[in-house]
Amino acid sequence: MGTATAAHHYATINPYTGEVVREFESLDSTEVDRAVETAHEAFGSWRRRPIEDRAAIVRRAGELLAERRDRFARLATLEMGKLIGAAEEEVHLSARILVYYGDEGPGFAAPRPLSTDAGDAVLVSEPLGVLLGIEPWNYPLYQVVRFAGPNLVLGNTILLKHAGNCPQTALALEELFRDAGAPDGVYTNMFMETRDIERVLESPVVQGAALTGSDRAGASVAEIAGRNLKKTVLELGGSDPFIALDGERLERTVEAAAMGRLENMGQSCVASKRFIVLPELYDDFLTGMRDRFAALEPGDPADPETTCGPLSSEQAVKTLMEQIEDAVEKGATVVIGGGRPDLPGAFMEPTILTDVTPDMRAYHEELFGPVAVVYRVADDEAAIALANDTEFGLGGSVFASDLDRAQRVADRVDGGMVWINHPTASRPELPFGGIKRSGYGRELSDLGMQEFVNKKLICAVPPDAPIRGFAG
Repeated sequence: MGTATAAHHYATINPYTGEVVREFESLDSTEVDRAVETAHEAFGSWRRRPIEDRAAIVRRAGELLAERRDRFARLATLEMGKLIGAAEEEVHLSARILVYYGDEGPGFAAPRPLSTDAGDAVLVSEPLGVLLGIEPWNYPLYQVVRFAGPNLVLGNTILLKHAGNCPQTALALEELFRDAGAPDGVYTNMFMETRDIERVLESPVVQGAALTGSDRAGASVAEIAGRNLKKTVLELGGSDPFIALDGERLERTVEAAAMGRLENMGQSCVASKRFIVLPELYDDFLTGMRDRFAALEPGDPADPETTCGPLSSEQAVKTLMEQIEDAVEKGATVVIGGGRPDLPGAFMEPTILTDVTPDMRAYHEELFGPVAVVYRVADDEAAIALANDTEFGLGGSVFASDLDRAQRVADRVDGGMVWINHPTASRPELPFGGIKRSGYGRELSDLGMQEFVNKKLICAVPPDAPIRGFAG
């Protein structure tokens, strides 16, 4: 069994076996600079192509992705341990996003007339230039295309720094856009070290950056970009509340809770993480969750019968175990799990904690894996207060048979997205993003084309009109 070397930051390491499958060299500083310049040169011609042509290439990329579903799904499973069924779903969603922007993007970027007595005013959408995308491993396809799709249609060019543990997926995405017809330099994969991010953002031709990752990484990129007056969009961590208000459809609520927590083995920014339950349904809810966690069978993520896959890495397991151990030492109760199964690979037992208090790491920190924290609260007011007692503000869910009651609670939950009677999900046509330490800006929907864009006013005044001054 191989071990990735320090010189090979980019390596496919199978989380199921720990085997180092393949390693890749990072770019040196000269190669980084060359990639930036090539992207800038490509922008000059790419922006001048009709938007319908750019959209057709993005749409074709979506069609090709759907055709290559098996290959991309297998890569995601190999490189980050995603259950094969979940990997296939990610491919499907990613293809839909590219097709969506191929179809709808030109309309989103269409000139918009403005009502004014100053003359004929119109707001036009122009691309900014070269953009840097810094994307994580947990959704190695979806995170990339939701950034790249709308910006390629708009006319920006993309430099993509992917996570170090999914290099083959990164290369396959670059090939995808090339095969769809994107010219050289329009979409460039960069096996780039973290230290080179500042170098890229300091380049005068790079106009912005989008990052999906931890709040610490987001703060670092925002600081560099801010010093260089570059726009950023950040989608960071989450500690999403799942509020259960009544037990009328308890079986469905518990099913949704388990799905919301265990999607991608809990390695999702918008996974349901804190389960806030009223007293009359608490015991039955907890029992239902425990039963569903107990039914999971660990195994090879490439086997469709496996229901519990590995985490992405040994480090991911280590971090979660430290958070659990801290909680238990300070009085938390382990309802189920709390350890590691007797298996090779980056496995962890699906875990439920109760009696978690504010002095514990599990109360404040994001638990990025199959660990649920369940709280009992007295009433709706207490549920809202606990839901908002976090530095994060990404997604959230409210479950109730009374939709008016659910709406009242949802209105007061801090977050960029709140779903009623469904775990937080993603659709091409719905905006995605958060507040507080979960970041800022939005991806997907029409808003996905409103971030890295120059909204330029052009106001045509008749040549014989009077000159009325600045405020006229």
